[in-house]
Amino acid sequence: MRSLAMTALITLILAAPSRADEEKVPLDKVPQAVRDAAKKRFPKAEMKEASKEVVDGKTTYEITFKANRKNIDVTLTPEGTITLIEKEVAFKDLPRAVAATFKEKYPNAKFGIIEEVIKVADGKETLDYYEAHLTTADKKEMEVEVLPNGKVKKAAEAKDEK
Repeated sequence: MRSLAMTALITLILAAPSRADEEKVPLDKVPQAVRDAAKKRFPKAEMKEASKEVVDGKTTYEITFKANRKNIDVTLTPEGTITLIEKEVAFKDLPRAVAATFKEKYPNAKFGIIEEVIKVADGKETLDYYEAHLTTADKKEMEVEVLPNGKVKKAAEAKDEK
């Protein structure tokens, strides 16, 4: 019985997606196609930093821009295809339904970063959800995703990113 449990545990570990930590990359070491595509999409923003991540054998790059005192994170393939855009937004700029959900579900919360998350497929950008990093009144650190219609997509205690 014990060996069966051990086999099951090993199978679960091996089946779990392999996730490497994000690795900072100097901007001049990011592939030219990645830098060019990101800069073409956000020509007036200032490129600040980059990172590289390998998940399940697939490499992605994330370029962080600064525009109007807000961060924009752009995730791209090594070939320069944009797959995700995360734009920092102010609470006051959220759609009414999204702001109402945050206020209703997390009264008296202190909001940190709030981002508009945009998926990109076949060159088409689609607003997916809003993500807020917040501290609840009882001091829980949370990451909450809310759809544009105000429905909560996901809420979880924030992971410590060290």
